[in-house]
Amino acid sequence: MKKSWIGKMAVLALTATLFAGCGSNSSNEAAATDQTKKTDGKLTVYVGFQEDHALKAIELFTKETGIKAEMIRMSAGEILAKVRAEKGNPQASVWYGGPADTFVQAVDEGLLEPYKSPAAEVIDAKYKDPDGYWTGVYVGAVGIASNKEFLEKNGLEAPDSWDDLLDPKLKGEIVMASPASSGTAYTTIYSILKVQGDEDKGFEYLKKLHPQVQQYTTSGSAPGRMVGLGEAGVGILFAHDIIKYQEEGYDNLVLTFPQDGTGYETGSIGIIKNSKNQDLAKAFVDWSLGTSAQELGKTVGSFQNLTNPNAVGPEQAVDLNKINLVDYNITDAGAQRQRLIDKWNAEVNK
Repeated sequence: MKKSWIGKMAVLALTATLFAGCGSNSSNEAAATDQTKKTDGKLTVYVGFQEDHALKAIELFTKETGIKAEMIRMSAGEILAKVRAEKGNPQASVWYGGPADTFVQAVDEGLLEPYKSPAAEVIDAKYKDPDGYWTGVYVGAVGIASNKEFLEKNGLEAPDSWDDLLDPKLKGEIVMASPASSGTAYTTIYSILKVQGDEDKGFEYLKKLHPQVQQYTTSGSAPGRMVGLGEAGVGILFAHDIIKYQEEGYDNLVLTFPQDGTGYETGSIGIIKNSKNQDLAKAFVDWSLGTSAQELGKTVGSFQNLTNPNAVGPEQAVDLNKINLVDYNITDAGAQRQRLIDKWNAEVNK
């Protein structure tokens, strides 16, 4: 495969950085040796994508840039917790994937480094942090997955409003992730608060929804598979994950969106503060924002909308202009994240 221009530029820039100090001057040699130490070894990336996408992304990055990398896949909330726990000794350099509001919380806690990638210039301002702490690589809307057989058996239509989820026939039949571990679930909760109009009304709704929920999963995408297998009647998760399961053969899944409004994530990337191999990390960010990286998703069953306007998105992706999206304030969502999760645990999931 022909290398992308971003891959070439990353390699050239890295090569120049590593060898600019080489020469007969001993101080220059010492500087070059010191810089080599900083960039020695593999780049470690914490990834919030699904496993198959994550593996292919790391493989393609190495192929196109020549930089060795390894990844660890986790949900967004798990990545945040791990980065926080490793603050004094970061074990990864890049955080790749997961809702931007989780990144905002990480910025507030001093866990990320700012980096304004030249490749980010084509990204719409609403999909990136003005100071460069995070940049969006994809967008995904919250949807509802329903099992066709379950609907038919119970004489139900697929839910297309948040109030539909309170139907007595759905008691104990809904699955969604826990906001403590999943960025998907937090996006869902914040979206519900926006739809309800204020926090008090939103939490009253969440309290009514709670008895309807059979299980809160760790992974945000897990509810889709559970509904497809008939283990639950309805699941709340990102639409692109529902589409992924449909494409994998779960043709018993029905995808709907709340007509009263639904939220969306801006899946992002950022560099972990005080981590090793910062130059390699910047090269990874540059690569992730290019067309090659963003178009990879559709080849491995990831059907998000893309942030690079020059990248060709998947045909299966949701037309965001045809659904009712709430005014999702990423900065506010990130600033309120821990407080709202703590409140949810104290008042809803008790």
